[in-house]
Amino acid sequence: MANKVDKRFFLVREDVLPEAMKKTLDAKEMIERGKAESVWEAVQRVDLSRSAYYKYRDTVFPFHTIVKEKLITLFFYLEDRSGTLSELLRVVASSGCNVLTIHQTIPLQGRANVTLSLDASAMKVGVDEMMTNFRKMEFVEKVEVLGSGT
Repeated sequence: MANKVDKRFFLVREDVLPEAMKKTLDAKEMIERGKAESVWEAVQRVDLSRSAYYKYRDTVFPFHTIVKEKLITLFFYLEDRSGTLSELLRVVASSGCNVLTIHQTIPLQGRANVTLSLDASAMKVGVDEMMTNFRKMEFVEKVEVLGSGT
């Protein structure tokens, strides 16, 4: 796949973030703390569109959350080939992560989705490096970090 783009992570000061990202963080915090019962309620209270919330919710995190959390959830879109899951798990193991859950869909039209939840507390490489290793695999059409958390 010639169109694979490596995603990199950056630490950015809050005062340079776009307003929509700041409001997304506020809405996520409201939901996590039970101060809003739904996404709709949270976005209304912070004056943010739902589309902006969904655009940024899985891409912007408070620094303290990323530092303290040891779980990573990854989503893969894979070609259906024999041995693909074992190859993914080999990269996970070599990165020092432990698999907590695996969910794989039934392959349709030669493609399958796999979601892995990983314990990253003993991770030996950075998330960027691990993601790059996944993207180098011929059968991986897409891989994304869905989130991190406990």
